[in-house]
Amino acid sequence: MGGLSAERQVSLRSGNRIMSALRDRKVDAVSVDANRTVMQQLATLDVGCAFIALHGRWGEDGVIQGALEVAGIPYTGSGVLGSALAMDKHRTKTLWRGAGVPTPDYRILSNDDSLREAADELGFPMFVKPSQEGSSIGVTKVENLNDLQSAWNTARQYDDTVLAECFVDGPELTIGVLGEEALPIIKLETPRAFYDYAAKYESDATVYHCPCGLDKELELALQDQALGAFRLLDCSGWGRVDLMLDRHEEPYLLEVNTVPGMTDHSLVPMAARIHGLDFGELVMRILETG
Repeated sequence: MGGLSAERQVSLRSGNRIMSALRDRKVDAVSVDANRTVMQQLATLDVGCAFIALHGRWGEDGVIQGALEVAGIPYTGSGVLGSALAMDKHRTKTLWRGAGVPTPDYRILSNDDSLREAADELGFPMFVKPSQEGSSIGVTKVENLNDLQSAWNTARQYDDTVLAECFVDGPELTIGVLGEEALPIIKLETPRAFYDYAAKYESDATVYHCPCGLDKELELALQDQALGAFRLLDCSGWGRVDLMLDRHEEPYLLEVNTVPGMTDHSLVPMAARIHGLDFGELVMRILETG
C-alpha cells in the first residue's frame, strides 16, 4: 500500500482497512508501505501472497505486478498486461472501439490546433483527463473553449498523453467485478460538476443508489457487457468498470479500475454488501484470487 502515485493517501486508507480485516480473520499479514525498496522489503519476509492495495501509477499499471512475477510471489488482481492496458485510458478505448464496445468519442490533445479540433468535433461540455491517472485526478469538465487550455495544462501535469472526451448526458454507473461475476450496479449522484476526487473520498453529499433502479433486464445486460469489456483487457481477479448511460439508456463504457478503492467511501465494498458480503468476506474473496 502507499506507493509513489498521486493516489498515495487513498491507497494508505485502503491498505489500512484491508489490514484490519485480514487481522480480524487471523491472517498472518504485514503491511508494506511501498517505495523504491519494496522488493528488498519483500525479500526479508516469507510472503505467500501479496495483496495489492496500490492505486495509480507504479502499483496499478503492471509495474509492481511485473516485479512480483520476477520474484515468484503470487498477488491479487490483474496481471501485467491487464493492469497496463486498463491504466491507459487511450489504449483501453482503442481496444474497446476495435472490438465494438461502446465508449465516448475522444481526441488526443497535443497542441493548440488539437484543442480547436477537439472543440469543433466533440462540442461542449467535454471532459479533459490524463490518460494514465485514477481517482479523477487531473480531470476537468470543460464548458467552453476559453477553459479548454487551462484544463489541458492541468491534465498534462500528470501525463504527457491527454484525452478530450465527449460528454454523455445521463447517469453514471459503476459495476464491480469479483472473480467471474459482476456485482450489483451502483448509480451515482453528486451535486458537484461530476464525480470527482472530492465526491469520491471527501463529500457526504454523494448519493449511491444500490439497487440502481434500472430495469432488471437492462441491469443484467450491462453486467454482462461490463464483464466482457473487463476480460477483453485481460483483466482478472477483481476490479470495477465505470460507465455512463445516455438519455436513451444506451451505455458508454469509460474505464476499468484494476485496484479499486477499499475505503469507507469506496464502491466495490458497497456493492459487495448488497450482494451479501461484508467487508471482511470481500477481502478474503479477493485474497483467494491471488
